[in-house]
Amino acid sequence: MSAPVHRVALAPGYLLHHRPYRETGRILEVLVRDLGRLTLFARGVSGAKSSLAAVLQPFQPLLLSFSLGREAGQLTGAEIAEPTAALPAPSVMPAFYLNELLLTLTLRHDAAPELFDAYGLALERLRAGRQIEAALRLFELELLRGAGYGLDLGAEAGGRALEPGGFYRFRPARGLYRVGADGPGVLAGDSLARLARGELGAARTLADARLLLAAALAECLEGRELATRRVARSVRRGSRRGAE
Repeated sequence: MSAPVHRVALAPGYLLHHRPYRETGRILEVLVRDLGRLTLFARGVSGAKSSLAAVLQPFQPLLLSFSLGREAGQLTGAEIAEPTAALPAPSVMPAFYLNELLLTLTLRHDAAPELFDAYGLALERLRAGRQIEAALRLFELELLRGAGYGLDLGAEAGGRALEPGGFYRFRPARGLYRVGADGPGVLAGDSLARLARGELGAARTLADARLLLAAALAECLEGRELATRRVARSVRRGSRRGAE
């Protein structure tokens, strides 16, 4: 007995990744607001006559129509939800980094509307071209929450409330522990409070957020290295050699 087919029309979504499928098809990884991450087969979308080739682009808000069965779904239509400006050049690699995080740390068919909205907001910030690093850190924080990591920015590992004037170290999978003084690898309590409120304007707050979230993500990635990080390092090395 065949599995029932679930048909979805004009669902808000984003294309995260695609790869070729046969001659003119693609296998799509998409993020759909009310259904989570899905794999969809798209037939006849890569040919010169395909009207969908220009629509199925990353970082573009889409309305996706598809059918879902027991295995991967089948795309039946797609249109642009709203026209948006292209990402400025400095924001392109950060945007691909967001996509790779979603592909690596989310489960298929696990709906997370809050994460979907956070991704859209991050793209808006990247499109504006300002405070790129802050946009990445805030998305990382929401992703960790959505993945069930349980990063508590309001309390120590033992349950005592964090103090803005205190200093803390972070131990992955355990939490925050108060230390006596500031120093390398130490997080300011004020930085943690600001991060919890989404306020990353101060240099120290942004630096502490980078340190904390990198450690938490490394725990989730379990030793895997993201391709976008390798590329970014290679670009930085090339830029330094070119400046010499």
